Amino acid sequence: MIELDNHVNLDIDIALIEEISNSLTSKDIELIITDNEQIRELNKQHRNKDKATDVLSFPLEFDMPNMPLGSIVISKDFVKDKAKEYNHSIQNEFTLLFIHGLLHLLGYDHEVDDGEHRQKEEELITKYKLPDSLIIRNS
Repeated sequence: MIELDNHVNLDIDIALIEEISNSLTSKDIELIITDNEQIRELNKQHRNKDKATDVLSFPLEFDMPNMPLGSIVISKDFVKDKAKEYNHSIQNEFTLLFIHGLLHLLGYDHEVDDGEHRQKEEELITKYKLPDSLIIRNS
């Protein structure tokens, strides 16, 4: 189940987000939608990067029954900018970023793996008929 905390009132239909999440995990996920200012602060605090970013993932460090998988934070500012730049809907861009963050929660890490993260993203993008802009811009 997705626990949505929408700080910025971005109009998102979470039905597809729930479907994707449920296809990969039975754990709950906290999903926070914020703006560039807030996500920049989180990026600075947790990754020592003083800049805004599109999506951050915070997996829980321990696995206990009934505990959530972790938290995903998405910037509405990035969602809107990238949707416009790549000429697709805000919903599609949000879903692409959610997939990216969810895979991080599940242990995928494109910064150190041999392409497994990108491969799984591509599989989900194809399965859910999403625009392939995330693959193109991260290649």
